[in-house]
Amino acid sequence: MKHSGRILVVDDNVDILTSIKLLLKKHYSLIKTTDDPHQIETLIGQYEFDVIILDMNFTQDAISGQEGFRWLKTILSIDPSIVVIMMTAYADIKLSVDAIKAGASDFITKPWKNDELLASMAAAFQHSSSKKTVDNLTRKTQGLNQAMLGGNQPFIGQSDVMKDVFAIIEKAAKTDANILITGESGTGKELVARAIHQGSLRANNSLINVDMGAISESLFESELFGHKKGAFTDAKTDRIGRFELAKGGSLFLDELANLPLNQQAKLLTALQNREITPVGSMKSINIDIRLISATNDNLNQAVTNGLFRQDLLYRINTIEIKLPPLRDRKDDIPLLINHYLQHFSQKYHRKLFINASDIQRLSRYPWPGNVRELSHSIERAVILSDTDSLDISSIINISSTSDTPTNDQAQQTFNLDEVEQQTIAKALSHFKGNVSQAAKALGLTRGALYRRLDKYGL
Repeated sequence: MKHSGRILVVDDNVDILTSIKLLLKKHYSLIKTTDDPHQIETLIGQYEFDVIILDMNFTQDAISGQEGFRWLKTILSIDPSIVVIMMTAYADIKLSVDAIKAGASDFITKPWKNDELLASMAAAFQHSSSKKTVDNLTRKTQGLNQAMLGGNQPFIGQSDVMKDVFAIIEKAAKTDANILITGESGTGKELVARAIHQGSLRANNSLINVDMGAISESLFESELFGHKKGAFTDAKTDRIGRFELAKGGSLFLDELANLPLNQQAKLLTALQNREITPVGSMKSINIDIRLISATNDNLNQAVTNGLFRQDLLYRINTIEIKLPPLRDRKDDIPLLINHYLQHFSQKYHRKLFINASDIQRLSRYPWPGNVRELSHSIERAVILSDTDSLDISSIINISSTSDTPTNDQAQQTFNLDEVEQQTIAKALSHFKGNVSQAAKALGLTRGALYRRLDKYGL
């Protein structure tokens, strides 16, 4: 049974080409030959070869092999997945070693033994299969990383304050400096982290996100540093920590202010020593990550209050990027409204427009939930609109300062969902978007508040 592989043989000797073709056509489905190496690029474009057998000398009396090295480089520049076997009548050990170093998979001499050539071809096709598998996995990984990074989700702004933010991001991204992103909840701190990673030299590797507020104290080391099987009761298998998963890429630690002091010390040690030790292991692992952190708390005040380590703060904020709340960048609100209207209209297969007067009304609202609230509000309005004009009544009920109910009007509302929605909006506004403080005041966990924010589009 013939192998489905595609082979190109390049040699200036027609007899050599005929002999190899007669031998290989019994075993492989497609054999092409040429005595002109200048045809290589054209033939590769036509047939997408798996393996190329390439002579090293094409000029009469040439024995150095430099021609072959030049054409080898050309082939691999066109398609790095092609496996190349070099062939010459003037073999020596140094030449064969140089060929392998240059990217060839094997080196054979003329005249060849048929069984040795067939064995070399079998190995070449196995190598070709492995290279294609790795290439496919790489493409899938890059695609997965793009999906995890939010794909084409843009970071939008045209106001002066946002132009300043963009300028800092552009400068900071090109370095490996540790970044601290601060700002109220919903201002887009995760988008900044993605923009920094995508603009860095680590962009082809992973950005690993960790919500520090969602990690229990008992699992902190396991989550970040990993653990060995049997390290504790529920450790059924080895686990790779987030630091190791982010190797070669970026590690994004969100809600960093929620980290207890004793865990802050462990994080600081890992960052200082550039190594981690999985729970239950005696062997340390070197770490290679770019650290990006984010918080909606005032870490300097937390240091003063004894809630955050000053040495850790110095370590994580080589560069600080402060994101303004949406109420301080009102020039961007019309731009954001139109962007999300277009995005959600496409998502839900609608064709909607918004009146200029409605944009003005929405621009007057302070948006305590910032861009996240605006995005959810536009999505809800797109879903609920019955005409081609965006119905903002579902937004105005909570959003327009001129339409916000007075206290007396609010007291006349007895619908529990509406009361809860208004109360949460007021709490977020009072605490300037700080979810942790709002949750505490409302008597909710952060997770419970996040679920309600998602429910009401805040």
